[in-house]
Amino acid sequence: MTQQYSHQPVLLKEVLAGLSIEPGGVYVDGTFGRGGHAGAILAMLGPEGKLLAMDKDPAAVQSATQQFGSDPRFEIEQGSFAMLGRMVAQQHLQGQVSGLLLDLGVSSPQLDDASRGFSFSTDGPLDMRMDPVHGISAAQWLQQADEQQISKVLKTYGEERFSWRIARAIVAARNTQPLQTTGQLAELIAATVPVREKHKHPATRSFQAIRIYINHELDDVIAVLEQVPDLLAVHGRMAVISFHSLEDRIVKRFIRDEYRGEQPPQEFPLAGMDYQPRMKPVGKAIRASDDEVASNPRARSAVLRIAERLQ
Repeated sequence: MTQQYSHQPVLLKEVLAGLSIEPGGVYVDGTFGRGGHAGAILAMLGPEGKLLAMDKDPAAVQSATQQFGSDPRFEIEQGSFAMLGRMVAQQHLQGQVSGLLLDLGVSSPQLDDASRGFSFSTDGPLDMRMDPVHGISAAQWLQQADEQQISKVLKTYGEERFSWRIARAIVAARNTQPLQTTGQLAELIAATVPVREKHKHPATRSFQAIRIYINHELDDVIAVLEQVPDLLAVHGRMAVISFHSLEDRIVKRFIRDEYRGEQPPQEFPLAGMDYQPRMKPVGKAIRASDDEVASNPRARSAVLRIAERLQ
């Protein structure tokens, strides 16, 4: 029997309000997870409405099929949301999407399942792939990457100040015994990092960085954002939940540039005055309330940004 893992959708009310759900609209959930947001969207759709969904994780697709497979308004495809443009084009719905949701990062079920290798809290195989069938695992990458590569990933994607120390320790350790489990890696990092952050395990940043790199997460975010204006209908909305400052920075910059255009150099102040924005921000960044964080601590770092297509 397949183990079931609970998942609380983050900022659910805020997402639904931000997307301004219309009963007959077409919506896209690029990160189905376990369907918390998707189920709420479907509940607000009428018989003419439609919800397309994607997820890299085959377990998420299986969960979607079990929950909503019999609903004719719902359809899901396994794959990265970087391929959303192709999926929407196959449905002949380009420029007709009323709302798009991206809930970035790793889901609670992925963290809670030790066999997936995302978390250092319980020992498991050092995998970290959202799609465990494709690509290389974290263990395979750590075995073959050189010290400079490992350090760069930890610094770039985890903002780890001790990246060189950790990379050096990983290379030294693997020459004796390959790192195969999350426990091995977490213990090695804990023994290497000389300074502790309050209320944070010393392996937190490194695990995050390796996961982002292995799954091409930031590249996928950039790729899907470039497709958004062509997917959305006029006045259609995009809602993006980020849990990491690097992700949020990408989303914030995208919305800003779509609204203001690329800013000209100061010596040419009039160069961009004829720019016609395609999208505009809707309100300011939204964070989880104290009540939500108390009931779901993983919502603490969530940031929701909403934008609307103008033309």
